[in-house]
Amino acid sequence: MKTSIKNIFTLLFFLIFSISFGQNIEGVVTTSENTPLEAVNVVIKGTTNSALTDNSGKFVIDSQGRLPLTLLIQYVGYKTTEIELTAIPANPIQVALKEENELVEVVVSSRRRIEKVQDVPIAISVITGKQAEQTGAFNVNRIKELVPSVQLYSSNPRNTGINIRSLGSPFGLTNDGIDPGVGFYVDGVYYARPAATTLDFIDVEQIEVLRGPQGSLFGKNTTSGAFNITTRKPSFTSGADFEVSYGNYSFLQAKASVTGALGNKVAGRISFSGTSRDGLVDNVATGRPTNTLNNQGIRGQLLWTPTVNTNVIFAADITTQRPDGYAQVVAGVAPTQRAAYRQFNAIIADLNYQLPSLNAFDRKIDHDTPWRSNQDMGGFSLNVDTKIGGGTLTSTTAWRFWNWDPSNDRDFTGLQVLAKSQNPTRQTQITQEVRYAGQLTSKISGVAGVFFIDQTSQTDGTEESGNAQWRFAQSSTSSLWKTPGLFEGYGIKTDARIRASSAAVFGQIDWAVTERLHVLPGLRYNFDKKDAHYSRTTYGGLQTTDPALLALKKSVYSDQAFDSDTDNTDFSGNITLTYKASDKINVYGTFAKSYKPVGVNVAGLPSNSAGQPMTELAVIKPEKVYHYEFGVKTSPFKNSIFNLTFFNTDIKDFQTNVQAAELGVNRGYLANADKVRVRGAELDASFVFSKHLTVNAAATYTDGKYVKFTNAPLPLEETGLVVNGVQVAYKDVSGTELPGASRWAGSLGGELSDNARFFGNAGKIFLAVDSYARSEFSSSPSASKYLVVQGYAIFNARLGFRASQGLSVYFWGRNLLNKDYYEQLLPASGNTGQYAGVLGDQRTYGITLKYNL
Repeated sequence: MKTSIKNIFTLLFFLIFSISFGQNIEGVVTTSENTPLEAVNVVIKGTTNSALTDNSGKFVIDSQGRLPLTLLIQYVGYKTTEIELTAIPANPIQVALKEENELVEVVVSSRRRIEKVQDVPIAISVITGKQAEQTGAFNVNRIKELVPSVQLYSSNPRNTGINIRSLGSPFGLTNDGIDPGVGFYVDGVYYARPAATTLDFIDVEQIEVLRGPQGSLFGKNTTSGAFNITTRKPSFTSGADFEVSYGNYSFLQAKASVTGALGNKVAGRISFSGTSRDGLVDNVATGRPTNTLNNQGIRGQLLWTPTVNTNVIFAADITTQRPDGYAQVVAGVAPTQRAAYRQFNAIIADLNYQLPSLNAFDRKIDHDTPWRSNQDMGGFSLNVDTKIGGGTLTSTTAWRFWNWDPSNDRDFTGLQVLAKSQNPTRQTQITQEVRYAGQLTSKISGVAGVFFIDQTSQTDGTEESGNAQWRFAQSSTSSLWKTPGLFEGYGIKTDARIRASSAAVFGQIDWAVTERLHVLPGLRYNFDKKDAHYSRTTYGGLQTTDPALLALKKSVYSDQAFDSDTDNTDFSGNITLTYKASDKINVYGTFAKSYKPVGVNVAGLPSNSAGQPMTELAVIKPEKVYHYEFGVKTSPFKNSIFNLTFFNTDIKDFQTNVQAAELGVNRGYLANADKVRVRGAELDASFVFSKHLTVNAAATYTDGKYVKFTNAPLPLEETGLVVNGVQVAYKDVSGTELPGASRWAGSLGGELSDNARFFGNAGKIFLAVDSYARSEFSSSPSASKYLVVQGYAIFNARLGFRASQGLSVYFWGRNLLNKDYYEQLLPASGNTGQYAGVLGDQRTYGITLKYNL
């Protein structure tokens, strides 16, 4: 990885300059109160050409024939301002600098227009690219520490679920047959696979996290919220950023971005990100640590401006992950309702095996099947923006792919229970969105669009038994289970295919009834079609014609095949009323009827008493979402934000994941819970107390429950339960808590800073501390007292010097108190009682160097 970083840095070191006749640029720099500032540094970005203001705040600088160009206006204690010039101004430029610690209102594009976030009647959190970089939030899993309404659970990239307000994805193993409820967009392109959220961000400008249904604003329907990520765009002014971080466990992260003009109307940008780290868990069987990081990504963009009203951006990217990782550690053993000889401890005693440690936080495993979590993701897009009338017509065309190449040890032990467990997947998607956003009349503005996606997914899986499978699968005291070689090498080959197409028409208008009162109705029509094929065939093991032995083999794995096709249409919509009581208070209320498309099972189905697949479970009903929200956005005093949101979401036919006891249903299957409800409240606050101190806080209270779920899977400890001589398969869990839903979660951070100079660069010396905490939550579709993740809090800090131009350096530490915590708990295949944990990272620390040209 280090060699690839060096090669890409060599590629990135180019700057392109335009040549013309030199002319002087004049200007005046003042404070926001119109007081002239003396000795302000004015620099032409990408050059050493600079000038200082006089006691009247005036400056004169030679353009040196560099047009277009960007002026950097720098003064200690004030925010650096950038001014792009394509021609020499006829009159002096007037520049008013804002104090460094003055709260600047963030602008967002979530409603397909540029507007201040405090004016948007949506619960939304904004993380700037700089903030993400400074806090080490280089992927979504780190973003959740800044936006506590976000939850991300990942036992490996494929099995990743991203939720907002505890809704979005079924908790547990991923099934390709359903759509995520949280939309993930990068520069307007929808990413269909949740695995995208595990990849490193590349050259991000801003991350907008929208909470609640957003179906009338975005192409793909989003029932729980959306991530709207924008990257830095090409510039006609040359510039470059370089960053390197080093840390313990051989952590190395490098980032670079270079931009500049390629012609009069063409500009380019190329960006790179690479991360590597040694493992955080010791595998005593191999003698080397596992759960490493090894990520590389590159993104290129070309901007063409054929006219002053039209921008065309072509973008292409590729990201790869090659970790030795995502191993889970046995976290405990639950006694089940099965016979004594079928309990985990009895099984491993008979096999003369011991776990390498009974404490998961010793971080030791002895897994004998390699962990491999290789993935490649990439694609290209063409985005065209054209100003027409009072608005902008946008077309976004994209093609993307995702390749997944895994290997897992799903028994979580050094025994050869499962010698192989892997489901390589190839996914491709084509998307097209066309929308118009703008001012329609003097009182009405809005957005209207059409969207289409067609995606295919192909999985060719293998699951194979090892020499210890007989003892884990043993369900009677018959001596036939001990037949030599009966199960060794016995497994299944899986062919799972799905083609999913979706088309939609959507729109929302903003009617200004008065200057302060607005009504915003939105509508959406959706068509979804899914065709699926699933088949698995057995192979290997002892070749025999003995009916008794064949029956034992069939009880572990059996052949199964089924096809399903379904389609569905839906009308949904929302209405919002917003009232701006004053310049500092904005109140809004929303009702939304939303919809998550119909689903199909493509990972095997449970068998009935005759041994046939229960095909009535192949198609999963769509979710029907009814959402109410009330919010108030305020600025109680200068340089402050204090926002409150209250919400209630009811979902009928909630799509949930069920892990079957059968080994053959190797990825669980989907089912519908009758009804769930999530309600709660959120707080977002930012305060600038002085030019030296800023504080940010966010908190969420969530009450998520199954209102009615009568056919839920049994909790781990109730596996094998028999009532009146009949083995129980399901449980009524109505009234219990939703998995993954913490009652409380929050983040709190602050920064102390002061003016300083470092190697001649003006900037800030700073100390920043961030914290994140959440209360306990269930880690099982049906609440189990053993699968409860205890609440935890972690603390991070940074100390160093930050400059907008030139060299920045700071030291950082994460999980400074070295808190042991789980991110997720999950039962092993076969439900023999053992369960494993996804461990949170232990204490890490390092140094970051950044240089801006």
